[in-house]
Amino acid sequence: MNDETSILSKSIKDLFTKKMLMYSIMPFIISMIILYILFFIVAGLGVDQLTTMDVQTTQTTIQNGIPHTESFQATLAGTGIMKFLMSSALTSWIATFLIYTIGGLMTLYASIFVALLVIGFLTHAILQEIHYRHYQDVAMIGYSNTIEGIFLTLKWVFIMILLFFVFIPLYFIPIINIVAFNFPLYYFFHKMMTYDVSSVICTKEEAMKIKFFHANTLRLKTLGLYLISLIPFVIFFASVFYVIYLGHSYFIEVKKLRSGEAN
Repeated sequence: MNDETSILSKSIKDLFTKKMLMYSIMPFIISMIILYILFFIVAGLGVDQLTTMDVQTTQTTIQNGIPHTESFQATLAGTGIMKFLMSSALTSWIATFLIYTIGGLMTLYASIFVALLVIGFLTHAILQEIHYRHYQDVAMIGYSNTIEGIFLTLKWVFIMILLFFVFIPLYFIPIINIVAFNFPLYYFFHKMMTYDVSSVICTKEEAMKIKFFHANTLRLKTLGLYLISLIPFVIFFASVFYVIYLGHSYFIEVKKLRSGEAN
């Protein structure tokens, strides 16, 4: 607990240095630009899809033993679609629920996803500063390369999307749906954060040892960071802190491993 308090204290102090504050602004600006562009792309696609919608209903009644079938067919356009959806309490509730719930979740998840990709480009510079300030006796060896990084990112994105679909039945179960909604993105968050940090500091063997002996500790740390990220827009400013915090954790463990090997 004392070690963890020390790491947290160091991380907060490092975050409020001039250079780290400058790094903290960059993910926010870049992420906002990317999300702004994505918003108009998605909004444009949404408008195209809502331009027209065919509505057709059929009702059969029996009068004097003779069946009568009445059909209703109409094409709704523009605001007529929303008027149709809001025409009854049920469709109104469903439409409102989907718009606010899915829209809110998509915005939050997109912000976390984009921020993770952006911070990946700053991780090396952030860890170099931490190395210079605290761990000059620990060589930053690293094992990452561009091809491996792209491959693993695509792999984790694919698994994340697959998990979103696999967990669909759980989305309708209260309380469990909270976990089901967040687990896929947390999986991606954990993989990206630990890989970005460890691949800059450790050798691959050291990263595997730390993962084996401290897997639960790392999961608890990334889970705590992920939960903080669920506060809207926090991820844009806190992502640099995440790298600093995990960086201290890895530097300390690598130092212990290499001291043990030396002894």
